[in-house]
Parts: sequence; C-alpha cells; structure tokens
Amino acid sequence: MARSKATLRTWLSCPGLLACFLLGFLAGWFTKPTEKNPNSSDVYQNVRQKLVGEMKAENIKQFLRSFTKLPHLAGTEQNLLLAKQIQGQWKEFGLDSVELVHYDVLLSYPNEAQPNYISVTDDQGNEIFNTSLFEPPPQGYENVTDILPPYNAFSAQGVPEADLVYVNYGRTEDFFKLEHEMGINCTGKIVIARYGKIFRGNKVKNAILAGARGIILYSDPADYCAPGVNAYPDGWNLPGGGAQRGNVLNLNGAGDPLTPGYPAKEYTFRYKVNEGVGIPKIPVHPIGYHDAEVLLRAMGGPAAPDSSWKGSLNVSYNIGPGFADNSSTRKVRMHVHTNNKITRIYNIIGILRGAVEPDRYIILGGHRDSWVFGGIDPTTGAAVLQEIVRSFGKMKMEGWRPKRTIIFASWDAEEFGLLGSTEWAEENARVLQERAVAYINTDSSIEGNYTLRVDCTPLLYKLVYNLTKEILSPDEGYENKSLYESWLEKDPATENNSYPRINKLGSGSDFEAYFQRLGIASGRVRYTKNRKADKFSNYPVYHTVYETFELVEKFYDPTFKKQLTIAQLRGKLVYELADSQVIPFDCRDYGEALKGYSNRIYKLAKKHEEQLKHYKVSFDPLFSAVVNFSKAAAEFHRRLEQVDKKDPVAVRIMNDQLMFIERAFIDPLGLPGRKFYRHVIFAPSSHNKYAGESFPGIYDAMFDIESKADQHEAWEEVRRQISIAAFTVQAAAETLKEVA
Repeated sequence: MARSKATLRTWLSCPGLLACFLLGFLAGWFTKPTEKNPNSSDVYQNVRQKLVGEMKAENIKQFLRSFTKLPHLAGTEQNLLLAKQIQGQWKEFGLDSVELVHYDVLLSYPNEAQPNYISVTDDQGNEIFNTSLFEPPPQGYENVTDILPPYNAFSAQGVPEADLVYVNYGRTEDFFKLEHEMGINCTGKIVIARYGKIFRGNKVKNAILAGARGIILYSDPADYCAPGVNAYPDGWNLPGGGAQRGNVLNLNGAGDPLTPGYPAKEYTFRYKVNEGVGIPKIPVHPIGYHDAEVLLRAMGGPAAPDSSWKGSLNVSYNIGPGFADNSSTRKVRMHVHTNNKITRIYNIIGILRGAVEPDRYIILGGHRDSWVFGGIDPTTGAAVLQEIVRSFGKMKMEGWRPKRTIIFASWDAEEFGLLGSTEWAEENARVLQERAVAYINTDSSIEGNYTLRVDCTPLLYKLVYNLTKEILSPDEGYENKSLYESWLEKDPATENNSYPRINKLGSGSDFEAYFQRLGIASGRVRYTKNRKADKFSNYPVYHTVYETFELVEKFYDPTFKKQLTIAQLRGKLVYELADSQVIPFDCRDYGEALKGYSNRIYKLAKKHEEQLKHYKVSFDPLFSAVVNFSKAAAEFHRRLEQVDKKDPVAVRIMNDQLMFIERAFIDPLGLPGRKFYRHVIFAPSSHNKYAGESFPGIYDAMFDIESKADQHEAWEEVRRQISIAAFTVQAAAETLKEVA
C-alpha cells in the first residue's frame, strides 16, 4: 500500500507525465476496436467462411457410402430405416427440431408372383422369345435382396398382343411424322420407343393419343453409351442387360394421384384407384438394349425416314407395323401385372430457427428414395444435404443462428411423381405462401463431371454469379480459378456469351410444387455433362441397378471434389438467403428475362403474320407491361440502395416486396388443362415435363395452331393468353412500387 501511494505521488508531482498518460489513455480509448456486432460484415464473412470451410469431401463420401449400401425404394422398410437414421443424425448435428412427417399415397410395385416381361409369339400363340426378368446384379451386390426388377411405375395391367411399331423417341413430332407423312396408323398396335429427349410419361401419353395398346421403352446405345467407354463395371456406360426404371404418370403437378390438391392424410377424401390423376390406361414396360435388338432386328415395314430415327444397334430400324418375311405372322405380347397400392411415406423435416425473422423460411430440400441403390440419383444430393446440415448444425452449436429460419427436408417418393415434397407443400401451402422466401433443391449433385449446371428463377441470377466467383473450380486445368470462370468458359449463354448459361426451371424434381404452384423463388445447381459434345441422354446407367457407390467413386467423382463444390454452392445460397440483411434477389434480371421471353414468343407468332392481322392479335399490351416491369424494378432497386438499414421496419417492407415478387406471377386459376401449374411466366413444357417453357399459356395456345379445325377459336385463345400474361406482368410491376 505504501508503495502504491509513493507511485501516485510521483505521477502527481510530474504534470508532464500525467498529461502524457491522459493523452495516451484517451487516444487508446477512442481508437480501440468497437465490440463486434453480430450483424457486422466481419462476423458475417467469418461465418460464411467457417460454414464452407467446415464442409469436407471425405464426409460426403462416407455419407454416400452409408446411404447406398441397400436398396431404399419409397414405401419400403429400408427407406423408413434410412429416414430414422438421418433423423437421428440431424438431431445430433444440433437442429432445433427434426420430425418424420408421413402421408399415405398411391405407389406402384411389380407383382412378385407374376413378373413383367415382353414376348414374341408364333402363329400358334407360343412364346418363342421372352425378355429378361431382371438385371444381372453388379459385382459385390450379388447377395443383396429386395432389388425390384425394372418396371414402369403406375403402368396399367394387361396382356395385349399386337404388331409392333417403332416410334423413335415417342415425341409429338415422331407420331406426327408416322401418321401424317408416312401414313402409319398406331391404333391397336404395341409401340416401341427409345428412352431419351423427353420425359417418359410424355411418351406414354403420346402413345395413348395415337391409339396404341401398349408401349415398350428401351435404352438405345446411341443415347445411353458414350463412345470409347466400356460398360459398367469396367466403365460408366449402360450394360446391354440394364433397363431404366421410372414412373409414367402425367400428373401435371397434382401430387398424390388420389388426393390432387390436398395432403394425403388419414382424413383426406380419396378417389378410387382407377380414377387417379394421370395414371396411364395402357401397359408400359422397360427393357435393355440386348432384348430390344432382338425385337427391332425382325421389324418389317418401311425404313427409318432419316438418320435421326436410327440408333446404334446393329439393326435397320424399320418402322413396321409387324415383323418381316418369315416372321410376319409373329406378334408381340406384353405381360404387365404391376400393382398400385396406398402406402405410407415419410419426409424428414429439420428446423434451424431464425434469430431475427423466424417467420421467414428458406427451404433446402431433396429426396431420399431411390429405385435401387441410388448411387447418383438421389444420393449424391442426399449426401451433400447431410454435410450441409452438419455444417449449419455445428455453427449453431457454437452460438450462431441465421436471421431467418432454415427448413431442411429429406423428401420421400420423389421417384413416384414428386409425392413427398408435393404433399408437404399442399399441407403447408397457406403458411408457405405467407412466409417462404426461397426453395433450393438438393437432388443429385452430379449427373456428369464436366461443368456446373444451374436452373433457377431470374431473381437468383446475380447471387449465383457472385457466389460462383468466390468458390474455387474443381475442374482439371482450372486450378486457382473460380467456379464462375470454368463454368463461363465451358458453357456460355447463347444470348449473351459474357455470362454462363442459366436454364429455365421445368420439372422432374422436388422444386415443382414450390415454384410452379406456390410461386416461391427456386433454384437448383449440380455438375453436368458437356452439353455440346456428349450426345447421350442424362448419364447412361440412370435408374438402373448399376447406380452404385463404386460408379461414383471410380468414374464420376473419385476425389469427391465436385460434390464438395456443389455442397459449398448450395450451402452458400442457403446462407445468403437466410442471413443477408436484405434478401439477395435482383428484380432487374427478371425484367431482362421477361424482355427476352416476350421477344421470343412474338418471333414464334410472327411465323403466322397473316393470321395475326386477320384475327387482330397484338402483343403490344405484353410488351408494354414488360417495359413497365423493368422501370418499376429499376426504381425499386434505386430505393433499396437508399433504404435506412438501421430501420428494421423499412428493411422488412423492402424484403417483403422482394419475397412476394415471384408470388405475383401466380395465376390462381392455373394454366389451361393444368390447374396445378399456376406460374404465368414458367411451366414445364406440355411436350416434355423436364424442360421449362416461358409464357407457357401463349406457347401452348400457338402450338400446332395451323392444324386446329376452328381457326377463329384457336386465335381467340392466343389473344386470351396474351391478355392474361400482360395483366400478370403489369400486376407484378405494381407490387414493386413504393408502399403508400
């Protein structure tokens, strides 16, 4: 104590020393770093880096290995066990809640006692050739049970017998050529179509419209074998005994066929099984190309009209109907005994509650069910989802929370018509319409290994471009370059090659109900093939028993770096949408997109210039609405730049306008004949569910318009659709104006 008093006296007796001390103290106080606010950009960047840095390729690999050991078809015990395993892991990862949510939906399975197959019969009705009953199992999987043979879910039952007609890909234009140019009538015939180009359900619909009694689907080597690549397991091509499974529904967004528009719960009214939406009335069955070659080699009738009708089998690709020469009395008989039955499915819904706006939701969802092992589809997506959940969970355990709520979803029964995701959307539609900001899909993370593929709403263009500039490219030869750079170089946009290509959203995965029905801004990202050079459809062993963990590990992504890259991009998209103070949407890109889409549809219409004049069809109202939208978007973003970020109400008002802009493009009446597709700007193509179409109401009204009997009525419908589109775009522009 005496010593401290002496020290104090020394300070007081030296005014110079005291002044220096005070000056130093004050300078230090005012220049010391301010305490870090949780919302500061430093912390924001730090969380982003930690989140992405936490993700590991080795973890994705282990999740993929674990999830693909056994078949896990929707409605089976194994898929429920996998759901419970994932639910337990999500709880361990630290999510606030993780629930299994069930629905009772119509599913479809082969009859074990009566297998499905195709036969050739002689003039006595004897079966002299039968197709394979199963795929030869891959090496190491010979003793695995519960592998269902190839089949087309929801096929009608039946044993039709008839002459065979080859219909190429079974597209609208293929049947048109057969009937109108070649004079070949498919009524009462069994048709055989090769997989590829369009959704299989559209092929079946076209065959029904043509009067066919049944349809056989097969994978031609031209579409499912890459040149110079061996068949699996020595390469990644489809073996001759492999056959693609898949549903053949034409649901048009209805969800469960027996409860269209409503969740398939215990209390829900159900249609009878034979009244279900979109269920085909003819038998459908898939076969491999070894079996298809036997059928096609015997075909009679005219030669293929041109090279586009010829695949790579050693056959002439004659059209038929029926077989040639000595085989002319032979017929084809289908045996299809598939059963449809109401079955319980389980979604996993995990929630990470938002700290600031818990009533604003970002959804990251992808399916878990697979046809067999699901090596690529969907489990490269499910494994990525698992690693993203683990990383977000770890951040939460360390004290961080996003501003907005994140909902993680593992959907069931996607392969049977997007059922799990659609039923949940139907059950929660009122809440989601009020609270959902965005939906990011996490189906397969790879369908090739060449470059990035993005399909999304124009609202997300800028965010996707910016985030890909921050992520390193995993591509060989692009070391130390960004994902954006490799993507731009490998797949530039056709309309503006200074940006990478981004595709319109169609359907074929679980974003459908959220985007096309509810109007929630949506996007999906994955690695894909070389669109220009690789002419094979999808990836060759798609939906076969050969989709295994080893396929991915040996051939598609041995280092798992491409899946890690997709995990980083999907994770960053979710993080930015959940934690940015201002929702990172840009309406100006929507304006640009609308300008391009309106010009494109007008260009199509101009092919009928005489009729446009005669029936007084004008696109001026649509062009005017698009200009108004672009002006409103520019003005909105000018105000957004000036908004007081410290005023939470002002920020919330602007964020709500951003959140609801996608909703503004929804027409509650839906598209003609497709009431669950309600987005006026985007819909799955009526002729190929996988592809997206812009201004679908106008496009469908003009499709093949010259062949319509009542031309006045046909062009009146075009006028009506232009009117709906113009109103919708103008109404969307109004939502961007300053709040009164």
